[in-house]
Amino acid sequence: MPLTKYNFKPGIDREGTDYSNEGGWFDINLVRFRKGFPEKIGGWVKEQITTYLGIGRALHAWIALEGTKYLGVGTTYKYYIKEGDTFNDITPLRKDPTSPNNAFAAIANTISAGISATVTTIPLTSSTNFPSSGVIQIDSETITYGAVSGNNLIGATRGAESTTAATHSSSAAVLCATITVTDASHGAVQNDFVTYSSTVTLGGNITATVLDQEYQIVDIVNTNSYLIKAKDTSDDTVFANSSDSNNGGTSTAAAYQINVGLDDYVSGSGWGASTWGTGGWGSVVALSDTSQLRLWTHDNFGEDLLINPRSGGLYYWTEDNGLTTRAVAFSDLTNANLVPTKAFQLIVSDIDRHILALGADPLNAAGTARTGSIDPLFICWCDQENAPEWEPKYTNTAGSLRLSAGSQIIGGLRARQETLIWTDDALYNVKFIGPPYTFGANLINQGLGMIAPKAAINAPPGVFWMDRSGFYLYGGAVARVPCAVHSYVFNDLNQGQAFKIFAYLNRQFNEVGWYYPSGSSTEIDRFVTYNYQEQVWSYGNLTRYAWLDEGVQPYPRATGTDTYNYVYQHETGNDADGSPMDDVYIETSDFALDQSGNNFTFMHQAIPDILFTGDGGSDQVINFVLKMRNFPNETFTTESTSTVTASTTKLNLRGRARQAVVRLESDDDAASGARLGVGWRLGSMRLNTRPDGRR
Repeated sequence: MPLTKYNFKPGIDREGTDYSNEGGWFDINLVRFRKGFPEKIGGWVKEQITTYLGIGRALHAWIALEGTKYLGVGTTYKYYIKEGDTFNDITPLRKDPTSPNNAFAAIANTISAGISATVTTIPLTSSTNFPSSGVIQIDSETITYGAVSGNNLIGATRGAESTTAATHSSSAAVLCATITVTDASHGAVQNDFVTYSSTVTLGGNITATVLDQEYQIVDIVNTNSYLIKAKDTSDDTVFANSSDSNNGGTSTAAAYQINVGLDDYVSGSGWGASTWGTGGWGSVVALSDTSQLRLWTHDNFGEDLLINPRSGGLYYWTEDNGLTTRAVAFSDLTNANLVPTKAFQLIVSDIDRHILALGADPLNAAGTARTGSIDPLFICWCDQENAPEWEPKYTNTAGSLRLSAGSQIIGGLRARQETLIWTDDALYNVKFIGPPYTFGANLINQGLGMIAPKAAINAPPGVFWMDRSGFYLYGGAVARVPCAVHSYVFNDLNQGQAFKIFAYLNRQFNEVGWYYPSGSSTEIDRFVTYNYQEQVWSYGNLTRYAWLDEGVQPYPRATGTDTYNYVYQHETGNDADGSPMDDVYIETSDFALDQSGNNFTFMHQAIPDILFTGDGGSDQVINFVLKMRNFPNETFTTESTSTVTASTTKLNLRGRARQAVVRLESDDDAASGARLGVGWRLGSMRLNTRPDGRR
């Protein structure tokens, strides 16, 4: 028979069966559709080798008036402004530095009996003053322990911090790196950061140089004390010895940064627990930015930066003061008046430049102070162009309103001459209407909300967003976006961690999409993409925590983790940060080899149409896999796996069946060097078949 040309329709369709989508594509990873044909996505590289602390779930880029390019990065632990290759920590302080006199207590002892290299109980001569858990050193071995029982340290992990577990003789010194710090009503939570200054040596290894630096709090003992692990200025562990019997002196200053948040969403059981609970108005659990997933929002007020951790305070960074200064609370700004103490999100309105606080704490009945308790449907705003002034007066434009549909505000997004605000059950637009009300809220749609605070994105056709049942587009009216992978996404999505979902735009390829955690994952591990110009869907497996499209920089940027946390430059080259991009594939749906569906067909040749676009030259390869079966529910048989290069003219195959699937995939079994620099774009394949009877 003559060669038959196969043009498979673009886009992935998982809403039917493999066979019902005949003539289309059914499965995909790290491949996009462009101009009707599949191609491997672009690669990524670390934007710089410097790292930051915590998972970065928020990115914001802007340019100062003098032309300096900044990137704001909000993480679980801190807020940074990246300028050049340096991450500058501008995390606000929670309160003025305290003066915890005689604050530090170090400890050392000896073991009361010899121990082998495998025991997990460390017997001490005396456990008095040993922290409830900590890090110790015996000879050259580092050991962590989980609890104290009598004079024993129990739950030990031997050979920690890249040391080797060993036997130790009775009376060997036990040096402890874990230091107890006493500071009355410190207000800290585990993993908070504190910087000490003006200390004095404890007398041995724990010198003033060791103490006078930033520390992350290891554990909370009680409201008046906590634990830190001593380190030198290179972050190597320092162990106290028997001479460290002093307490740090009476001049110590401790500067506490705002409380850190969590890496996971914790659903509540009542009013405001964690992010937002399911209980009623009578519950007493308070909203807290420390007991829920840490999500930052940020915006510019001119060249200055506004930042807000969800359910936390409002903070202002002044560009003129430089990158060595921290953001400060709005309440500390000159002429600050009745500033909200906490909010879900900050947005600067378009054109009129008011700062809107979504889900803020309202004024008390007398109008003289903020209540300190979030009203989850309340919106307030400052006076126009006047960030410190939030008291509504007849002489200014400050004010507030409360939404009525839903139980909490999920998030907001600035759009063209309006601000869109989603609750868990509605979409509003808030527009500037002038005095006396300043802003008015219009209910656009009730009955659908938004799945996560960052699940909406501005794109050329309008605003796309994701709710708990589908994808939507707003361009003056709400329209549901038909989704050919709806079941694939929503039937395998971890709803318990859905607050982590974020939307992204990749304008270069006419794509919007969402990164989300699959059903078996507590962290983001997948993405789904919609090409809004060609109206086709694709998906893939990749962990990213935030995304920022090209703009200030000529390429998209995203946050990710590779042992440490990095900002990655995307759509760069063909590889995964210098390593081969493996597990790249696209697979057709089943297609009948005989249109009647009755006859067997013998396939003996394929002519691939593949354009190699990578920088790997003539060494680029891709695998052509032919799978066949006779019935839709029968298990596939892989008939052949053939390597295709730029010089391949035809593939000799041998297979007999009623229906077939073709899969194009990366050659993951090749040597690493041969898999680098591979890029490709598919065209129209041709297959040579002949009838081969009915049985």
